[in-house]
Amino acid sequence: MPLTFEEAAASLRDGLADAGRGLVEREAMVELVALSAVAGEHLLVIGPPGTAKSEAVRRTARALGGSYFEYLLGRFTEPSEIFGPVDLRKLREGTVETETTGMLPEAEVAFLDEVFLGSTAILNTLLGVLNERTFRRGHTRMKVPLRVCVGASNGLPEEESLAAFADRFLARIFVEPVPDPRLEELLAGGASLWREAEARVASLEGLDVLARTAQESDLGPVRPHLAHALRTLRAAGIGLSDRRAVKVQRLIAAAAALAGRRTPGVADLWPLVYAVPTKEGQALAREVLRELLASTENPALAAAALEASAGPLARAQRIARAGREVLGGRPVEGSEELSAWRLKLEGVVREMDAGFAPEALPPELQGLREEIRVALHGTAPAVAQA
Repeated sequence: MPLTFEEAAASLRDGLADAGRGLVEREAMVELVALSAVAGEHLLVIGPPGTAKSEAVRRTARALGGSYFEYLLGRFTEPSEIFGPVDLRKLREGTVETETTGMLPEAEVAFLDEVFLGSTAILNTLLGVLNERTFRRGHTRMKVPLRVCVGASNGLPEEESLAAFADRFLARIFVEPVPDPRLEELLAGGASLWREAEARVASLEGLDVLARTAQESDLGPVRPHLAHALRTLRAAGIGLSDRRAVKVQRLIAAAAALAGRRTPGVADLWPLVYAVPTKEGQALAREVLRELLASTENPALAAAALEASAGPLARAQRIARAGREVLGGRPVEGSEELSAWRLKLEGVVREMDAGFAPEALPPELQGLREEIRVALHGTAPAVAQA
């Protein structure tokens, strides 16, 4: 029997939960890969090497259930390494055909690391694949089954030609190394990845059901709110091209579908933040759209939605949660674990200082900081006598 909309949404939610397990601070990235796949758009991940970008995409591809292609591009990468070699039998007959078996043109999910290092020939061919889902090379013309391509790089390109190519990736996420207070989680999560646990897998049929629901959804009710958000961004100096402004509707519709809603509402506007091209622009967008995004809610994409809508508030909530977990796990006085516990608390304080100016420290962190001070030094400040 064909999957219902509700079954498809539940199946993908379960698959994403398993895919994100053990990937500390990469939950939002996992969710954005799925969001982009449902929307039929592409995702650009910007961050330093060694930040689990490829692992996050690989695990999400397994959760989605599609065929997967991954490659690290370099200055000397040949087109045949990405798209497949020329068919020598056809070449003897005077026809330049490409043998695409197992290569990018036959993948449903693709990950291209250091994507901006590709040659002009590779990037030009990729444009057709990303924009039109069509592969053209020599005499080969074929439609491709690609649902989402994730490109990764250490930074955004400055060259105009590469910036135009980068604009084909509608959604963008900027990742950083895992902060000090979560290093233990990182180590434990990384070790768990060595053991291949059985994970729940969604189906391409379910993905198609959600994509179709998103395509058929009525965006009329949410469109005035989106237009207001775009005007607000423009007033703040954050300009989205007309193409990005139009296409972000696909992300909004996909977010609603993944949340189990057939009609997008104000709660689904948060993907707009990820359509802003720069890290600084995204940070400013969170601030100027804070009131509009206050009703954000998405049980399937909770990490991505929270990161988009709250920004510093989400960071404060996470620090507060991590800090209270550490405080609640105080070892017995005099034990060997006490020193490590104190170092964890100091790491929480360092992250507060790195993320917030003293005068801008949210109330929940002010209280936590005082509790940590007392835990580390053993005395509370004296209360003034009347």
